[in-house]
Amino acid sequence: MADFEPKIIAFVCNWCTYAGADLTGTSRIKYASNVRIVRFPCTGRIDYMLLLKAFAEGADGIIVSGCHPNDCHYTSGNFHARRRWIMFRSLCDFMGIDTRRIMFSWVSAAEGAKWAEIVNTTVASIRELGPYTNYKRVANKPVKEVVNG
Repeated sequence: MADFEPKIIAFVCNWCTYAGADLTGTSRIKYASNVRIVRFPCTGRIDYMLLLKAFAEGADGIIVSGCHPNDCHYTSGNFHARRRWIMFRSLCDFMGIDTRRIMFSWVSAAEGAKWAEIVNTTVASIRELGPYTNYKRVANKPVKEVVNG
């Protein structure tokens, strides 16, 4: 496990978090390079099935980040994302996905240092949890075994 480098996928808002991540780079703030960013117009547009797909494709952890509440460029998209996150956590619990593998945060365009902190904290947390292998375990079982436990 000492050489394990987690793969993190970040689903971010174009207007705030993506701009904050860009500021992190232009400010030359150091942070882990384990994160791959997928940019959306708004976190309210993120279909949480994409998060499940990211795990299925080998992600060890996920970051979802957007504008602060009451600061959404699309009025209420971040509130929709927050409500979906509450429901998605229940789905994760049902499916046996450790919700510590998913970080939900708010980062504005002026918070480059906060973005670096979130990335570094998430990478360290996922490193402690180890690689995510639940999809491999479930994928090799017949559907009957998965449903019946």
